[in-house]
Amino acid sequence: MENFLLLGVCFLLGLGLRLAGVVDDKGPAALNAVIIHMSLPALALLYAHGLPVGPELILPASMAWIVFGAGAALFALLGRRLGFDRATVVCLALTGGLGNTSFVGLPMIEAFYGPEYLGVGMLCDTAGTFMVLAVPGIILAASVSGQSVGWRVLARKVLLFPPFAAIVLGFALQPVPYPDWLAALLARLGDTLSPLALLSVGMTLRFGAIRGNGRALVLGLGYKLLLAPALIFALYVWGLGNTDMVTRVTVFEAAMGPMITGGIIAMGYGINPSLAAAMLGVGIPVSFLTIPLWHLLLSLV
Repeated sequence: MENFLLLGVCFLLGLGLRLAGVVDDKGPAALNAVIIHMSLPALALLYAHGLPVGPELILPASMAWIVFGAGAALFALLGRRLGFDRATVVCLALTGGLGNTSFVGLPMIEAFYGPEYLGVGMLCDTAGTFMVLAVPGIILAASVSGQSVGWRVLARKVLLFPPFAAIVLGFALQPVPYPDWLAALLARLGDTLSPLALLSVGMTLRFGAIRGNGRALVLGLGYKLLLAPALIFALYVWGLGNTDMVTRVTVFEAAMGPMITGGIIAMGYGINPSLAAAMLGVGIPVSFLTIPLWHLLLSLV
């Protein structure tokens, strides 16, 4: 309960700081840089080091690819029938097809399941969501904007992404025990993730972009918050018969709201930026209501 309250306070504080003009548009970017270069790598090094390596890790890594692929297909099919242009369909894929598995997902895992399962969340994020955004996501965005992206640029983005490099290093160092001081240091650095991430989310949100995006917003959020986690639940729990904690945390990660970075990519490439802002501005606050419901459902499995 205390962890969930911390998330709520930090989110509202970030929103309040932006509305009061204490921070400008550069504020979230600065916090995001700290999170990406310090908080996430520290957690990756800590929890990947103790995460058992086995076939069960395929499911967390595959989740984001399934959600994105199914979402892109759904948005293309229904978007054509609803008369959406290609930019709107791609914007929905980048926001409704990608979950906020790091900035919101990891703090939520810590609040609802405990820090011992952050490693599963890191795997969902780095091997899943980030890789989807870095490869098919960027290619899709570039194709709509008319830009070209070479494989060397994509490879550099992936290999030099600090959390990805850290989780690979954490797995590689598993045979070497961490000294107590190093584990404590990484834990303290990783503890900054939750407050900084929710501060950043609060500072990022914009509620003024909803007008004119109603149908696309309902489609994108209906998929991301309801259909996507239901799909993963059906595949992993009913289809494969898994009810272990790795599976539950993976389904829980599938229930996260739209990915902030995906929205930023859409806005940066000029792909229906008002819809991207609306997906973030509405989707993340609404996900704070739907996430506990998915946790309750998973507790009954």
